Amino acid sequence: MTGQPPEDLGEQALQDSSDVMPPAFWAFHELYHQAYFEYAFVQLGDQVAADKLVDQTFVFLAVIWQQVTEQERPEALAWTLLKERVAAELDDRGRKPAALETLAFERAIRAACDPILASFRAEFRAQVTELEDTMGLYAAMARLPERQFDVMVLQFALGFPTKRTALVMGVCEATVRSTRRAAKRRLAADLGLEFGEDTDDEE
Repeated sequence: MTGQPPEDLGEQALQDSSDVMPPAFWAFHELYHQAYFEYAFVQLGDQVAADKLVDQTFVFLAVIWQQVTEQERPEALAWTLLKERVAAELDDRGRKPAALETLAFERAIRAACDPILASFRAEFRAQVTELEDTMGLYAAMARLPERQFDVMVLQFALGFPTKRTALVMGVCEATVRSTRRAAKRRLAADLGLEFGEDTDDEE
């Protein structure tokens, strides 16, 4: 034991591996670290815990890097590992993913709701008169299936375009678009709105 605080071990391990890991690993780290942190912070509401969790995820990815590179979609494996660690951390805290009591989560969902509401007002002009109270949409967002929720948070709360969302989740852009449409369709149904097939035309 070194007496080093546990929260520093993940970062130190990454620093120690800087000379032995291939450039491809560090390129992967550069591309995804910030996105992983932002997502973990939304879920945990704790910046230090989110940073530690993401560092530990990359340490594990470094350990299994050879297996990671053999995957058809390494990004999908890394995203799954991150999500598993977030879920385990929330479980240790006695909470579920997308727990409403997390201030960061609440802020992110409210940030996501604003552009969704604006979109719905434009798309459902004949049906929507007043959607000033976001609580219905807020609650509906929290009930979305996991993948739909992730897409809506990454795109509407964190502002990721379709291409970056696809890269982070390790899926194709068509999957992001279809998942977003499904999420909007479900949200519209929860709000009593009729969702047309051509309603979601975002790129």
